[in-house]
Amino acid sequence: MKKFFLVLAALAFAFNADAQDGFKRTSKGTIYRIVTANPGEKIKLDQIITFNMVQKTEKDSVLASTYAVGRPFQARCAADGDLMDLFPLLAVKDSVIIKVPTDSIFNGKEETRPAFFPKGSNLMVFLKIEKVQSLDEAMAERNKALEEERAVTAKLATQEAGIASTYIADNKLLLKTTPSGLKYTVTQATIKRKPLPGDTVYVHYLGRTLDGKVFDTSIEAEAIKSGTKQDGRAYEPISFALGRGEVIPGWDEGLQLLNEGSKATFIIPSKLAYGERGAGNDIPPYATLRFDVELVKVSPVKHTLAKKTVAKKVAAKTTTVKKAAAPAAKKAVAKKP
Repeated sequence: MKKFFLVLAALAFAFNADAQDGFKRTSKGTIYRIVTANPGEKIKLDQIITFNMVQKTEKDSVLASTYAVGRPFQARCAADGDLMDLFPLLAVKDSVIIKVPTDSIFNGKEETRPAFFPKGSNLMVFLKIEKVQSLDEAMAERNKALEEERAVTAKLATQEAGIASTYIADNKLLLKTTPSGLKYTVTQATIKRKPLPGDTVYVHYLGRTLDGKVFDTSIEAEAIKSGTKQDGRAYEPISFALGRGEVIPGWDEGLQLLNEGSKATFIIPSKLAYGERGAGNDIPPYATLRFDVELVKVSPVKHTLAKKTVAKKVAAKTTTVKKAAAPAAKKAVAKKP
Protein backbone atom coordinates (compact mmCIF):
# COMPACT_ATOMS: atom_id res chain seq x y z
CA MET A 1 0.00 0.00 0.00
CA LYS A 2 2.86 2.35 0.85
CA LYS A 3 4.45 1.63 -2.52
CA PHE A 4 1.15 2.44 -4.25
CA PHE A 5 1.02 5.87 -2.58
CA LEU A 6 4.64 6.51 -3.47
CA VAL A 7 3.83 5.83 -7.15
CA LEU A 8 0.86 8.20 -6.98
CA ALA A 9 3.03 10.86 -5.39
CA ALA A 10 5.65 10.49 -8.14
CA LEU A 11 3.02 10.80 -10.87
CA ALA A 12 1.51 13.85 -9.17
CA PHE A 13 4.95 15.44 -8.98
CA ALA A 14 5.56 14.78 -12.70
CA PHE A 15 2.24 16.29 -13.70
CA ASN A 16 2.81 19.33 -11.50
CA ALA A 17 6.30 19.80 -12.96
CA ASP A 18 4.86 19.69 -16.46
CA ALA A 19 2.14 22.15 -15.52
CA GLN A 20 4.66 24.58 -14.05
CA ASP A 21 6.44 25.05 -17.38
CA GLY A 22 3.21 25.09 -19.40
CA PHE A 23 3.39 21.51 -20.61
CA LYS A 24 0.45 19.12 -20.52
CA ARG A 25 0.04 15.39 -21.07
CA THR A 26 -2.31 13.56 -23.39
CA SER A 27 -4.18 10.51 -22.18
CA LYS A 28 -1.38 8.35 -23.66
CA GLY A 29 1.33 10.30 -21.87
CA THR A 30 2.67 12.57 -24.64
CA ILE A 31 4.10 15.71 -23.01
CA TYR A 32 3.32 18.79 -25.09
CA ARG A 33 2.80 22.53 -25.13
CA ILE A 34 0.88 24.28 -27.92
CA VAL A 35 2.85 27.37 -28.94
CA THR A 36 0.55 28.72 -31.65
CA ALA A 37 -3.16 27.90 -31.78
CA ASN A 38 -5.15 28.87 -34.86
CA PRO A 39 -8.88 28.79 -35.50
CA GLY A 40 -10.18 26.03 -37.75
CA GLU A 41 -11.13 22.40 -37.69
CA LYS A 42 -8.94 20.03 -35.75
CA ILE A 43 -7.20 17.17 -37.51
CA LYS A 44 -9.44 14.15 -38.05
CA LEU A 45 -8.80 10.44 -38.39
CA ASP A 46 -7.43 9.35 -41.81
CA GLN A 47 -6.54 12.87 -42.92
CA ILE A 48 -3.09 13.43 -44.43
CA ILE A 49 -0.94 15.82 -42.42
CA THR A 50 2.02 17.72 -43.85
CA PHE A 51 4.26 19.12 -41.11
CA ASN A 52 7.73 20.48 -40.50
CA MET A 53 9.77 19.18 -37.59
CA VAL A 54 12.89 20.25 -35.72
CA GLN A 55 14.56 18.02 -33.12
CA LYS A 56 16.75 19.67 -30.48
CA THR A 57 18.48 19.01 -27.20
CA GLU A 58 17.38 20.96 -24.14
CA LYS A 59 20.42 23.17 -24.72
CA ASP A 60 18.95 24.15 -28.10
CA SER A 61 21.38 22.19 -30.29
CA VAL A 62 19.62 21.18 -33.51
CA LEU A 63 19.84 17.46 -34.25
CA ALA A 64 17.56 17.26 -37.30
CA SER A 65 15.36 19.63 -39.26
CA THR A 66 13.01 19.25 -42.20
CA TYR A 67 13.58 22.93 -42.92
CA ALA A 68 17.26 22.18 -43.57
CA VAL A 69 16.38 19.25 -45.82
CA GLY A 70 13.76 21.30 -47.64
CA ARG A 71 11.10 18.61 -47.46
CA PRO A 72 8.40 18.33 -44.77
CA PHE A 73 7.07 15.05 -43.44
CA GLN A 74 3.71 13.60 -44.39
CA ALA A 75 1.67 11.20 -42.25
CA ARG A 76 -1.83 9.79 -42.12
CA CYS A 77 -3.70 10.40 -38.90
CA ALA A 78 -4.21 6.80 -37.80
CA ALA A 79 -5.64 5.64 -34.49
CA ASP A 80 -2.57 3.56 -33.62
CA GLY A 81 0.13 5.80 -35.07
CA ASP A 82 2.81 7.87 -33.34
CA LEU A 83 1.56 11.20 -31.94
CA MET A 84 -1.99 10.37 -32.99
CA ASP A 85 -3.12 11.30 -29.49
CA LEU A 86 -1.74 14.79 -30.18
CA PHE A 87 -2.68 15.55 -33.81
CA PRO A 88 -6.45 15.73 -33.09
CA LEU A 89 -5.70 18.66 -30.76
CA LEU A 90 -4.16 20.69 -33.60
CA ALA A 91 -5.33 22.62 -36.67
CA VAL A 92 -3.58 23.94 -39.77
CA LYS A 93 -0.66 26.31 -38.93
CA ASP A 94 -0.63 25.26 -35.28
CA SER A 95 2.78 24.74 -33.73
CA VAL A 96 3.61 22.59 -30.73
CA ILE A 97 6.59 21.53 -28.60
CA ILE A 98 6.83 17.89 -27.56
CA LYS A 99 9.05 16.78 -24.71
CA VAL A 100 10.34 13.21 -24.99
CA PRO A 101 12.22 11.86 -21.93
CA THR A 102 15.47 10.34 -23.15
CA ASP A 103 15.34 7.79 -20.33
CA SER A 104 12.42 6.19 -22.18
CA ILE A 105 14.29 6.32 -25.50
CA PHE A 106 17.39 4.58 -24.13
CA ASN A 107 15.67 2.26 -21.66
CA GLY A 108 17.47 -1.08 -21.85
CA LYS A 109 20.11 0.25 -24.27
CA GLU A 110 22.13 2.68 -22.19
CA GLU A 111 25.26 1.84 -24.16
CA THR A 112 23.82 3.74 -27.13
CA ARG A 113 23.03 6.90 -25.14
CA PRO A 114 25.05 9.88 -26.53
CA ALA A 115 26.77 12.30 -24.18
CA PHE A 116 24.46 15.16 -25.17
CA PHE A 117 21.50 13.21 -23.74
CA PRO A 118 22.39 12.62 -20.06
CA LYS A 119 20.02 10.78 -17.76
CA GLY A 120 16.96 12.84 -16.92
CA SER A 121 17.23 14.95 -20.09
CA ASN A 122 14.62 15.41 -22.79
CA LEU A 123 14.51 15.40 -26.58
CA MET A 124 12.64 18.55 -27.66
CA VAL A 125 10.55 18.16 -30.82
CA PHE A 126 9.04 21.22 -32.51
CA LEU A 127 6.19 20.60 -34.96
CA LYS A 128 4.33 22.97 -37.23
CA ILE A 129 1.26 21.75 -39.13
CA GLU A 130 1.56 23.04 -42.69
CA LYS A 131 -1.32 21.32 -44.45
CA VAL A 132 -4.23 18.98 -43.73
CA GLN A 133 -5.89 17.10 -46.61
CA SER A 134 -8.15 14.22 -47.33
CA LEU A 135 -6.49 11.17 -48.87
CA ASP A 136 -8.05 12.00 -52.28
CA GLU A 137 -6.75 15.57 -52.12
CA ALA A 138 -3.26 14.44 -51.20
CA MET A 139 -3.20 11.86 -54.02
CA ALA A 140 -4.41 14.41 -56.57
CA GLU A 141 -1.69 16.84 -55.48
CA ARG A 142 0.96 14.12 -55.65
CA ASN A 143 -0.15 13.04 -59.15
CA LYS A 144 -0.02 16.63 -60.36
CA ALA A 145 3.51 17.03 -59.00
CA LEU A 146 4.58 13.81 -60.73
CA GLU A 147 3.16 15.01 -64.04
CA GLU A 148 5.01 18.30 -63.73
CA GLU A 149 8.21 16.45 -62.85
CA ARG A 150 7.81 14.17 -65.88
CA ALA A 151 7.29 17.19 -68.14
CA VAL A 152 10.47 18.81 -66.87
CA THR A 153 12.56 15.65 -67.27
CA ALA A 154 11.18 15.06 -70.77
CA LYS A 155 12.23 18.58 -71.74
CA LEU A 156 15.71 18.05 -70.31
CA ALA A 157 16.05 14.73 -72.16
CA THR A 158 15.07 16.41 -75.43
CA GLN A 159 17.54 19.23 -74.90
CA GLU A 160 20.46 16.97 -74.03
CA ALA A 161 21.26 15.81 -77.56
CA GLY A 162 21.20 19.36 -78.91
CA ILE A 163 23.49 20.65 -76.17
CA ALA A 164 25.97 17.83 -76.84
CA SER A 165 25.95 18.42 -80.61
CA THR A 166 26.59 22.14 -80.13
CA TYR A 167 29.43 21.43 -77.72
CA ILE A 168 31.09 18.97 -80.10
CA ALA A 169 30.83 21.41 -83.02
CA ASP A 170 32.06 24.40 -81.01
CA ASN A 171 35.07 22.44 -79.75
CA LYS A 172 35.78 20.91 -83.19
CA LEU A 173 35.90 17.39 -81.78
CA LEU A 174 36.27 14.51 -84.25
CA LEU A 175 34.64 11.60 -82.48
CA LYS A 176 33.72 7.99 -83.09
CA THR A 177 30.34 6.80 -81.82
CA THR A 178 29.62 3.33 -80.45
CA PRO A 179 26.20 1.65 -80.81
CA SER A 180 25.39 2.59 -77.20
CA GLY A 181 25.88 6.30 -77.91
CA LEU A 182 29.31 6.72 -76.32
CA LYS A 183 31.44 9.21 -78.29
CA TYR A 184 35.21 9.11 -78.03
CA THR A 185 38.51 10.02 -79.61
CA VAL A 186 41.96 8.63 -78.82
CA THR A 187 44.31 11.57 -78.28
CA GLN A 188 47.45 9.53 -77.57
CA ALA A 189 47.68 6.01 -78.96
CA THR A 190 49.88 3.06 -77.95
CA ILE A 191 50.24 -0.52 -79.14
CA LYS A 192 50.12 -2.10 -75.69
CA ARG A 193 47.41 -4.54 -74.58
CA LYS A 194 43.78 -3.58 -74.17
CA PRO A 195 42.05 -4.48 -70.91
CA LEU A 196 39.41 -7.18 -70.73
CA PRO A 197 36.42 -7.36 -68.37
CA GLY A 198 37.67 -8.32 -64.92
CA ASP A 199 41.11 -6.75 -65.36
CA THR A 200 42.08 -4.10 -62.84
CA VAL A 201 42.72 -0.77 -64.51
CA TYR A 202 44.42 2.36 -63.18
CA VAL A 203 43.06 5.59 -64.63
CA HIS A 204 43.82 9.29 -64.40
CA TYR A 205 40.87 11.47 -65.31
CA LEU A 206 39.43 14.97 -65.53
CA GLY A 207 35.63 15.17 -65.50
CA ARG A 208 33.71 18.21 -66.71
CA THR A 209 30.16 19.18 -67.52
CA LEU A 210 29.63 20.63 -70.97
CA ASP A 211 29.55 24.15 -69.58
CA GLY A 212 33.19 23.63 -68.59
CA LYS A 213 32.77 23.04 -64.84
CA VAL A 214 35.25 20.55 -63.40
CA PHE A 215 33.40 18.27 -60.98
CA ASP A 216 36.16 15.75 -60.24
CA THR A 217 39.74 14.88 -61.16
CA SER A 218 42.49 12.54 -60.03
CA ILE A 219 45.17 15.04 -61.11
CA GLU A 220 46.29 17.44 -58.37
CA ALA A 221 47.40 20.22 -60.73
CA GLU A 222 43.97 20.19 -62.40
CA ALA A 223 42.24 20.19 -59.02
CA ILE A 224 44.24 23.26 -57.93
CA LYS A 225 43.59 24.98 -61.25
CA SER A 226 39.83 24.38 -61.06
CA GLY A 227 39.53 25.18 -57.35
CA THR A 228 38.29 21.67 -56.50
CA LYS A 229 41.33 20.46 -54.51
CA GLN A 230 40.32 18.46 -51.43
CA ASP A 231 42.57 18.52 -48.39
CA GLY A 232 43.79 15.08 -47.41
CA ARG A 233 42.92 13.45 -50.71
CA ALA A 234 45.59 11.39 -52.44
CA TYR A 235 45.70 12.51 -56.07
CA GLU A 236 46.62 9.38 -57.97
CA PRO A 237 45.07 7.09 -60.60
CA ILE A 238 41.92 5.37 -59.39
CA SER A 239 41.76 1.60 -59.72
CA PHE A 240 38.83 -0.76 -60.19
CA ALA A 241 37.84 -4.02 -61.86
CA LEU A 242 36.68 -3.23 -65.37
CA GLY A 243 33.23 -4.34 -66.51
CA ARG A 244 31.93 -5.05 -63.00
CA GLY A 245 29.65 -2.03 -62.62
CA GLU A 246 31.98 -0.24 -60.22
CA VAL A 247 31.96 2.87 -62.41
CA ILE A 248 29.45 4.48 -64.75
CA PRO A 249 28.62 2.41 -67.87
CA GLY A 250 30.36 4.89 -70.18
CA TRP A 251 33.66 4.19 -68.44
CA ASP A 252 33.20 0.42 -68.41
CA GLU A 253 32.63 0.53 -72.17
CA GLY A 254 35.09 3.24 -73.15
CA LEU A 255 38.15 1.94 -71.34
CA GLN A 256 37.87 -1.40 -73.13
CA LEU A 257 38.48 0.52 -76.37
CA LEU A 258 41.84 1.86 -75.18
CA ASN A 259 45.34 0.42 -74.98
CA GLU A 260 47.42 0.65 -71.84
CA GLY A 261 49.23 3.99 -71.74
CA SER A 262 46.82 5.69 -74.14
CA LYS A 263 44.80 8.85 -73.57
CA ALA A 264 41.32 9.66 -74.80
CA THR A 265 38.38 12.01 -74.56
CA PHE A 266 34.97 10.51 -73.79
CA ILE A 267 31.70 12.35 -74.39
CA ILE A 268 29.28 10.31 -72.32
CA PRO A 269 25.51 10.79 -72.60
CA SER A 270 23.50 10.76 -69.40
CA LYS A 271 22.08 7.29 -70.09
CA LEU A 272 25.66 5.97 -69.73
CA ALA A 273 26.47 8.29 -66.81
CA TYR A 274 24.19 9.58 -64.04
CA GLY A 275 20.88 9.60 -65.89
CA GLU A 276 17.74 11.43 -64.89
CA ARG A 277 18.88 11.98 -61.30
CA GLY A 278 22.30 13.53 -61.85
CA ALA A 279 24.88 13.38 -59.06
CA GLY A 280 25.37 15.84 -56.24
CA ASN A 281 25.29 19.57 -56.82
CA ASP A 282 27.58 19.61 -59.85
CA ILE A 283 25.99 17.09 -62.23
CA PRO A 284 22.37 17.93 -63.10
CA PRO A 285 19.81 15.45 -64.46
CA TYR A 286 20.25 14.45 -68.11
CA ALA A 287 23.80 15.83 -68.26
CA THR A 288 26.19 14.70 -70.99
CA LEU A 289 29.71 14.66 -69.51
CA ARG A 290 33.23 15.03 -70.84
CA PHE A 291 36.04 12.91 -69.42
CA ASP A 292 39.67 13.23 -70.45
CA VAL A 293 41.26 9.95 -69.37
CA GLU A 294 44.60 8.20 -69.36
CA LEU A 295 44.70 4.42 -69.03
CA VAL A 296 47.87 4.35 -66.93
CA LYS A 297 48.10 0.63 -66.22
CA VAL A 298 46.31 -2.67 -66.79
CA SER A 299 46.67 -5.53 -64.30
CA PRO A 300 45.21 -8.55 -66.09
CA VAL A 301 43.52 -11.46 -64.43
CA LYS A 302 43.53 -14.99 -65.79
CA HIS A 303 40.91 -15.21 -68.53
CA THR A 304 39.25 -18.38 -69.82
CA LEU A 305 39.22 -18.54 -73.61
CA ALA A 306 35.74 -18.68 -75.10
CA LYS A 307 34.96 -21.91 -76.94
CA LYS A 308 34.74 -21.61 -80.71
CA THR A 309 32.18 -23.34 -82.88
CA VAL A 310 33.61 -24.67 -86.15
CA ALA A 311 31.10 -25.15 -88.97
CA LYS A 312 32.01 -26.85 -92.23
CA LYS A 313 31.04 -25.04 -95.39
CA VAL A 314 30.24 -27.99 -97.65
CA ALA A 315 30.12 -26.28 -101.03
CA ALA A 316 33.52 -24.62 -100.69
CA LYS A 317 34.95 -27.42 -98.53
CA THR A 318 36.34 -24.86 -96.10
CA THR A 319 35.64 -24.11 -92.45
CA THR A 320 34.24 -20.93 -90.95
CA VAL A 321 35.03 -20.06 -87.34
CA LYS A 322 32.24 -18.40 -85.39
CA LYS A 323 32.70 -16.80 -82.00
CA ALA A 324 30.43 -18.01 -79.23
CA ALA A 325 27.71 -15.51 -78.48
CA ALA A 326 28.67 -13.27 -75.54
CA PRO A 327 26.25 -13.11 -72.62
CA ALA A 328 24.14 -9.96 -72.37
CA ALA A 329 25.97 -7.25 -70.40
CA LYS A 330 24.48 -6.48 -67.03
CA LYS A 331 23.57 -2.83 -66.68
CA ALA A 332 26.04 -1.17 -64.34
CA VAL A 333 25.04 0.92 -61.39
CA ALA A 334 26.97 4.18 -61.51
CA LYS A 335 29.04 4.44 -58.34
CA LYS A 336 32.11 6.39 -59.25
CA PRO A 337 34.16 8.23 -60.39
